[in-house]
Amino acid sequence: MKLKQNCKYAMLVPTSMGTRITPENGQPVHSSDKFTLYATSAETNVASISSFLGLPVKVLTTFVKDSPIAKFIQSNLKARHMDYEGPEVEQGNPWGYRHQINIADSGYGSRGPRVFNDRAGEVGRTLNIKDFDLERIFGEEGVQIVHLSGLIGALSPETTQFCLEVARAAKKHGTKISFDLNHRASFWKGREEQLRKDFTEIASVSDILIGNEEDFQLCFGIEGPAAGGEGLNAKIEGFKGLITRVKETFPNASVFATTLREVISVNEHLWGAIMLEGENWHVVEPRTIRVLDRIGGGDGFVGGMLYGILKEWKPEKWPQFGWATGALATTFLTDYAQPADEEQVWSVWGGNARVKR
Repeated sequence: MKLKQNCKYAMLVPTSMGTRITPENGQPVHSSDKFTLYATSAETNVASISSFLGLPVKVLTTFVKDSPIAKFIQSNLKARHMDYEGPEVEQGNPWGYRHQINIADSGYGSRGPRVFNDRAGEVGRTLNIKDFDLERIFGEEGVQIVHLSGLIGALSPETTQFCLEVARAAKKHGTKISFDLNHRASFWKGREEQLRKDFTEIASVSDILIGNEEDFQLCFGIEGPAAGGEGLNAKIEGFKGLITRVKETFPNASVFATTLREVISVNEHLWGAIMLEGENWHVVEPRTIRVLDRIGGGDGFVGGMLYGILKEWKPEKWPQFGWATGALATTFLTDYAQPADEEQVWSVWGGNARVKR
């Protein structure tokens, strides 16, 4: 994959920033009285792999003016070595705009994690093309990869239009487009026909498409894997068939990827991945990983795969690094991985958990 050169930013992500409230020590929310507040969004989860490993990243978003939560989020983005740009929106009144809240425990053992999304008045829904100079961002500053997610793409009619315009500008200026479908039924309700049309346009100009079997079926009506044997290994051939059908539908894309996960318990998963690059299949056979908090593991995979592309490594390394950064993300209580360096990630891939002195 040939990337645009002489760019100010390796990666750009449009997103709606919010917070996650998590009980201590894997306890359930309803039984807890001590919580930790984190800044989060799916798209910045992806971009964090590149930003922590030294590549320049930019975030396009919106903030609530004079909100202490907005200040908290901005400080977090700076700590993640990310530039950000976007308008500050007046709260309006106590019932006006705010940053979304994800109330989520980590689960433990046989008790699965539970997530309650509180997104009323979410300021990210106002993300609008009129607030950004895309010609400056893509034409003058330059971006190598823009990563779009179906979460921000379906959040509101305004964000859908914003993602369409970002994709069009990226295509015009030679920026590669990564699109993780991330279908959410609650976001699509009542807008199915229009969102399928708009997502199809974005996917048709994308260079990298990511999604599981449900994402491709629900977004585009593409037939999923045929029913077969049990377990992840038995599903791999079915996933290959699905990705082949996706490639026929969206021939502009040259990379297609999906993760494989089987939950043994909250703290033990089988974790694998499949990637098609050109005509070449790259399969990471599922392996056991230990999980502290599963949220963000899929985003971690995407972030690591995109990092490998940005570093212009050989394609077989892309899903390997992504597998490892996804596994690494599940060892953090933040929704995003914070790799210290590439060596740490490759140690995860190699199964080397020995102490480094």
